[in-house]
Amino acid sequence: MSYTQGFIIPVPASKKQDYIKLAEASGEIFREYGATRIVENWAENLPDGKVTDFNRAVKAEDGEAIVFSWMEWPDKATCDAAADKMQADERFAKMGEMPFDGKRMIYAGFDPIYRSEG
Repeated sequence: MSYTQGFIIPVPASKKQDYIKLAEASGEIFREYGATRIVENWAENLPDGKVTDFNRAVKAEDGEAIVFSWMEWPDKATCDAAADKMQADERFAKMGEMPFDGKRMIYAGFDPIYRSEG
């Protein structure tokens, strides 16, 4: 069964184009590693929650937007193998500094339990 990695990332709004460039370049590599689908979403409507919300989850600062992303893999083993390959892939190092604060990024792996398409 498939496996999904999810991400919530605070990105300075002024670096939107830098983030898109990074997503395109890294996306090509992840596809080589076996990712079957990569989706990057730039926040458009982020309501304030009463207890928590996307902004508070990543301690977003003034001028930052939230990116909500996920990658789908054929299975967890393929995802784990990609993580190992990523560590040794020099193409990531050549991308330079990330256009976001990775310390506040939230990420996790998920086993899909329901899917509806069409």
